[in-house]
Amino acid sequence: MILREFLYVDTDKVRAMLAQLDGGVAEEERETSREERKNTVGPRSVAQHLQVTGMERYTQKSMGDALFPMLEDALESESLIRDISTEVSDAPQWNSGKIREIAPPGSLVRITAMGSLFDTRYAASAFAAFASVAGGLQGMGALPASSAGRPGPKGKAGQQRQQRSQTSAHAAPQLEDAITDFHSMGGVDSDILRSMIRMARGLFAPGLHLNLSPVDSRDVLIGSRLQEGRQYLDSEADVLFARYGTEKQEWTLVGSVGSYGPKDTGFPEFDFNNPDGTVNRARFADALNGFMKSLGGMGFIDLPQYPGFSVIPFAVYRAIPRGRALTRS
Repeated sequence: MILREFLYVDTDKVRAMLAQLDGGVAEEERETSREERKNTVGPRSVAQHLQVTGMERYTQKSMGDALFPMLEDALESESLIRDISTEVSDAPQWNSGKIREIAPPGSLVRITAMGSLFDTRYAASAFAAFASVAGGLQGMGALPASSAGRPGPKGKAGQQRQQRSQTSAHAAPQLEDAITDFHSMGGVDSDILRSMIRMARGLFAPGLHLNLSPVDSRDVLIGSRLQEGRQYLDSEADVLFARYGTEKQEWTLVGSVGSYGPKDTGFPEFDFNNPDGTVNRARFADALNGFMKSLGGMGFIDLPQYPGFSVIPFAVYRAIPRGRALTRS
């Protein structure tokens, strides 16, 4: 028996899959029986006897955590899911291209590997908290302040901050805007932190990501975006990271393979005009998708990067380890 601690369960997808496998999910059971006897002796006004007996049993099953284990068992019994934990941890399998043959797009897989959580919103919140504390300590004289990156209206840095504030006044607020100015500390200042968050917003779209690194070289990333509003994923980002931290730990991810990162990162030709001067919509869409594919392959946007792939998650959990039996000395 495996006792799971769920981080994420897409209950809608799990129910839909179970409905296809078992013809539905039994969550309510009702059984009713009734027996009626009527005896009449003489005129109706003299004597009547009516006996009614019945029984009703009503049971509502709360599936909760049982939903996903039911699906996992059903998929295994039908040989519809494959555990590829061993294969993805073997670097030669990636180098030879065997992983894509083992788990093509659309296949259902289970992967247990070391991984970590990442959320750009939490990174921005953490940097904003650091900037606030650093600025407060420097303002009280508790920390030394260097002249580099000193906030203020004078100098080139001050002009850049003034231009940024004028631009942001007419634009929607971004995550990095919460990072306040502070004096440079060890070569790190507020501009560097804001630049890091701007970069993070492009590499990982704001939201909770599970990044599995099954190979020790960290050259392979299996990514999964955990959709908000699903069961268990109902906590704020800072609460989740306070619980699970930022260090790598062993996670089990179950879902379907989405897509693989492209090996060819060359930019496509933007030739989408017809001979008569009109626009060929099909070629235009292909060109833009090819351009985004190239950006994803280079790691500039939130798409899988070669040789890794993305997984559409059904569930993410940690297996609770069994305690070792006590031994007498």
